[in-house]
Amino acid sequence: MNDRMFDSPVFVKRGNSLIEEIACLEDALEFLYEWPKNRRDTIYETALRACQRAFDSGYPLSAAKEAFCGFARSARIHEEVTTALPWMVGNRGQGGGVAA
Repeated sequence: MNDRMFDSPVFVKRGNSLIEEIACLEDALEFLYEWPKNRRDTIYETALRACQRAFDSGYPLSAAKEAFCGFARSARIHEEVTTALPWMVGNRGQGGGVAA
């Protein structure tokens, strides 16, 4: 198992309707690197630094996740997901392949 996986995923809103799952440290770093430069602030910098430290050293993964969550809440993109999203639910036995 990947030792950089979060104990539970973080869900963030990207754009108007897309909800993205951030399941590991690499996902968090990628999201932060892509964040618009004109929207970066002190909280963003703190989250980025925490995630980079966790990636490079023994900084606690839980602290990096909390910093990322704090950033997401401050940017108003954090999504509380309490039910299964449509892409998380199987198709209940219906074939997804192409008919022959």
